[in-house]
Amino acid sequence: MKKLLTLRNRGGSVSFLLQTRALWVTLALIVVVAVIAVLSIGLGSSKMALSDVLRTLFGYGTSAQEVIIFKLRMPRILIAILAGSALAVAGAILQGVIRNPLASPEWVGITGGATLGAVAFFFFWAETLTIHLLPVAAMVGAFVVSAFIYVTAWKHGVSPLRLVLIGIGMSTAMSSLTYMLLISGPMVLANKSLTFMTGSIYGVSWDKDVYVLLPWVGVLIPLTWLLARHVNVQQLGDDVAASVGTRVEQKRLVLLLLSVALAGSAVAIGGAISFIGLMAPHIARKLVGPSFGGVIPASALIGALILLLADLVARTAFAPLDIPAGVFTAAIGAPFFIYLLLRQRAGR
Repeated sequence: MKKLLTLRNRGGSVSFLLQTRALWVTLALIVVVAVIAVLSIGLGSSKMALSDVLRTLFGYGTSAQEVIIFKLRMPRILIAILAGSALAVAGAILQGVIRNPLASPEWVGITGGATLGAVAFFFFWAETLTIHLLPVAAMVGAFVVSAFIYVTAWKHGVSPLRLVLIGIGMSTAMSSLTYMLLISGPMVLANKSLTFMTGSIYGVSWDKDVYVLLPWVGVLIPLTWLLARHVNVQQLGDDVAASVGTRVEQKRLVLLLLSVALAGSAVAIGGAISFIGLMAPHIARKLVGPSFGGVIPASALIGALILLLADLVARTAFAPLDIPAGVFTAAIGAPFFIYLLLRQRAGR
């Protein structure tokens, strides 16, 4: 019999069962992510021994080692963890609320809206506004497109099927508009835009990247975890969810807003990194089971691990070239997507 850990507040508004298996898997994933992060710090164009890395982290390294670790590599590793976690949790929410195992931020228009907002910023406002407003443009794009999808899908409520179908259509439309801007603009801006569209965390910094993304992830992922039981109920269907007292449309809107905010903030900083929101929740469910009390933290850690490894390969395997991390997540994610399609077809 599976052991369960019950978490409940006094008012009863936040409660769910967390399997002890999920707890142990989550702790193991935390250790794995931490180990990979520390190892990644020592790898790059200037390799450092593990002892030197640890000594520098505790304040006993040379000035050159401190520059390499704290100014160049640490921000990049933290962004990989934060952006990977945000994309993974956004995908987990979408798969739970829409009740479609193929749902992810890139397939329902969120990534497309953020990408269009960023590319539009490059072409229309890059010369007149500070580059620090690029994340704002991407977030605005994500929210505007998502709001349009939600309103368009409304018909006596929002059905998951309409939402995903309209989202796929809007994603295609956003891609078309983005490429139209690329074709019509100067080559320099097109190169910047293509790098963003591929998904790269090259050249990130503490001020304009880590400190911008950290509050979003640090607040929204714990909030999503506290609402995990509502995702569990939504998976049972609208009628069942309503029969147990859940305000279906209200909770669905809140959860979708959380997904848009997480995915939009990650894309705003790391670019259109694809397939993490699709892969991580599936792997998490295999490890911890279907309950979202365990799926959400496991997805966050797996997403962080995927992007950490992708970026590590991107900056070391083809040195001195620094390949965008999104190339490697797409290379892994495309076969994974085909596998899911075949499994869905076989299941029917």
